[in-house]
Amino acid sequence: MRKKKTLNGMMLLLVVFAIIAINWDGIKTYLGSGGMTGKASWNEMPEEINASHYVYFCPEDNCARELIEWIDLAQKKIHCAFYDVDLDEVKEALIKKKNEGVDVEVVTDSDNKEVWDGEEFVKEDNRSALMHNKFCVIDNQLVWTGSFNPTHRGNEKNNNNAVVYQSQLLAKNYEEEFQELWKGEFGKGKPGNNPSIIIDGKLIENYFCPEDFCANKVIKTIREAQKNIYFMTFSFTHDGIGDELVKADNRGVKIEGVFEKSQNNKYTEKKKLDEAGIKTRWDGNKANMHNKVFIIDNKTVITGSFNPTRNGDERNDENILIIHDPDVASKFLKEFNQVWNEAAGSS
Repeated sequence: MRKKKTLNGMMLLLVVFAIIAINWDGIKTYLGSGGMTGKASWNEMPEEINASHYVYFCPEDNCARELIEWIDLAQKKIHCAFYDVDLDEVKEALIKKKNEGVDVEVVTDSDNKEVWDGEEFVKEDNRSALMHNKFCVIDNQLVWTGSFNPTHRGNEKNNNNAVVYQSQLLAKNYEEEFQELWKGEFGKGKPGNNPSIIIDGKLIENYFCPEDFCANKVIKTIREAQKNIYFMTFSFTHDGIGDELVKADNRGVKIEGVFEKSQNNKYTEKKKLDEAGIKTRWDGNKANMHNKVFIIDNKTVITGSFNPTRNGDERNDENILIIHDPDVASKFLKEFNQVWNEAAGSS
């Protein structure tokens, strides 16, 4: 009897190890998302299926035109938080929907308040810190976010990205953040209720700065890198994130990054990375390389409005998505390669 129990125990262990081996990638993703640290497990995360997503890169994709097409589809509500808007066609599209009876509300930064000519559906952040988001929530079903400000320069000259998810779960997160901003709760707020959600089987992490400590989330994701990290950053001055890239390089992770050349100052992390032997370049765009993107192991993308800076982490209102999806990562990697190659003659 004891021998039979021993064999059964061994068989059980073999089955457990087999399950772990088969599902190791999913388990690592789960652990990396915070399972074992008090957060919801994979099975406890909210899940949504058939939630379409789209990725755009400006200027080649004409992000303003794509945004207007989504705005035109709105039936009930459009809530947007944009640091800057100076494209008349975007403003006119929002005003048109407002006149049609759609609930249109916009939060912007006071640096750009003159654009709106006192429109009653626009509120401003008057702090010295920035309301730096670039997102819209449409009909509680769709989220537009990324690095793109709807401006002439942002649409026609700068390198930018925008991602769109037709997801009620993600829309709920962004709508809750918008309501905080609309109430004037700038530079603070409650942590998000559902920071980790499953959309069509892919883990999406969603955070808002400063309340969700975005820099820590970026550092944690970099720490999990095993093969490669590619980044495109407009302003990169955060010592902790720079240090984590050096640590990743020391453990053999391949790293390449493009910095916006107008941000060449004593605070930039480029010098630290260069001294560590990490390959970096100043961008080659005559305007600005305005992305705030990390691509990790060809399967994870960090994007949003968050520049890796202390102000971005601690004072500004920002948002990030950490998208664990190889398909999305492949699109961003293609954009990185284009930006990297254009930067070859500038560094």
